[in-house]
Amino acid sequence: MTAVAESHPLLAEYDAFEASLDQPAELEALRRRGRDRFEEVGFPTKRDEEWRFTNVTPVGRLEARRAGGERHGLDASKLEPFLVDETQDLVFVNGRFDAELSEAGDLPEGVFAGSLAQALREMPETVLAHLGQHARLDDNPFVALNTAHIEDGAFVYVPRGVRVERPLHLLFVGTAGDEATVSYPRNLIVVEQSAELTVLESYAGFSGDRYFTCPVTEIVGGDNSVIDHYRLGEESVDAFHLATLEIALGRDANHFTHSVNWGGAIVRNDIRAYLGGEGIHCTLNGLYLGRGKQLVDHHMWVDHAMPHCHSYELFKGVLEDSSKAVFNGRIKVHEDAQKTDAKQSSQHLLLSKSAIAQSNPQLEIFADDVKCTHGSTTGHLDDEAVFYLRSRGIGEDAARSLLTYAFAAEVLEEFRLETVKKGLEEYLFTRLPKGDVVRQAV
Repeated sequence: MTAVAESHPLLAEYDAFEASLDQPAELEALRRRGRDRFEEVGFPTKRDEEWRFTNVTPVGRLEARRAGGERHGLDASKLEPFLVDETQDLVFVNGRFDAELSEAGDLPEGVFAGSLAQALREMPETVLAHLGQHARLDDNPFVALNTAHIEDGAFVYVPRGVRVERPLHLLFVGTAGDEATVSYPRNLIVVEQSAELTVLESYAGFSGDRYFTCPVTEIVGGDNSVIDHYRLGEESVDAFHLATLEIALGRDANHFTHSVNWGGAIVRNDIRAYLGGEGIHCTLNGLYLGRGKQLVDHHMWVDHAMPHCHSYELFKGVLEDSSKAVFNGRIKVHEDAQKTDAKQSSQHLLLSKSAIAQSNPQLEIFADDVKCTHGSTTGHLDDEAVFYLRSRGIGEDAARSLLTYAFAAEVLEEFRLETVKKGLEEYLFTRLPKGDVVRQAV
């Protein structure tokens, strides 16, 4: 073990943790690969190219213990603000499935939705066929850290040709008592050929709780599958969230991921999509709201490996106070991926002089018959547009809020799950100054 690993509290008592688990040997080997890789690289610094705009030193200094089974006072009533109408709720407290707080609704025959730890006991071959096969632990130290600590999280399996009518809500709640905690949710969603699923993956916490959530989610979409995936981040403003989402799609798959974030002190989302079959349509949209000294970082990578695939990315950030956003988007088109159609756009709206946005769109194209575009804009509200609204009798605060809402709402318009869309619209109304005026205007 290197000196870095020996001194790092996140690997303290790791051997005791591993010895307490009774899981397949293949998983034990995977965990050790993750541990060895994290021991090798440790926490990234600003000298690392992929992290030069995102300082995670405060995360590394957090003296956090691995969360146990404690709820720290969490009960069903405290979950109400995070629940979504018309969904089946599966609740995970500090990365562990909590059956008592979850709703065990009816699912189509053959569908599994629940605890990863349970699935490893009951259907290990199905889980291990995909677990750890897509998220790259060699490329990201936090994937390695999560892999080293695989124990529980969400597992969703939809067999071939099955449509899950009712959306699933995977709700991950972070809690802490007198001392900070760290959790490592590991999630795997497998939707086989011609199957359909709508799933909401949300991360929540309570103001004042200091904790570190380090999740990894792998989504596998089979040929001709349809996946509508929503990801909400409303962590405690005192918490850290460093996450990876890995998407692997087959021929003619249709995939949508819509990401919205407004919580957390330091938030980093690494999102990778591998388009491994012809005729894939993949949409990745995001909206993030920063205030105070929040830092929100999105690192995107869309890998076009086969011909006739389409990818669309639209990410928008609204930044107040001294908040900071980072967007790094890369589209890679392989030599054989002819007829690729890829579009990427990142836009930032700065509502204060001290807010900062860093954007770095990139294209790597090795095919010659493609349509690829990327663009990035950063700016303040248009003074002429504000003046126009004020000349129509709208106050300055209401005018600025109306324009801010219009900027953000473009992302929400793409949502196909109406309950989530309406909930986020209502959140914008309550967050914006004179939001009641905006609500009436739209």
